[in-house]
Amino acid sequence: MERVEAEKLETDAATKVWSVHDFCKRHRLCAEEERRLTSLFGMFATARELLNNAQRTPKWR
Repeated sequence: MERVEAEKLETDAATKVWSVHDFCKRHRLCAEEERRLTSLFGMFATARELLNNAQRTPKWR
């Protein structure tokens, strides 16, 4: 087992905190989905939380 010091860890993009509104705008999510994510997390959440909980409708050709 390897011991890792917290100071040596790099922060990755998944730990970035996003505004739910900005995330929904960037990922082209509908207003209903934005309301759902806001009720789950409030005004801000990490990218990982948002990506794992966003429901996207399939885009058929």
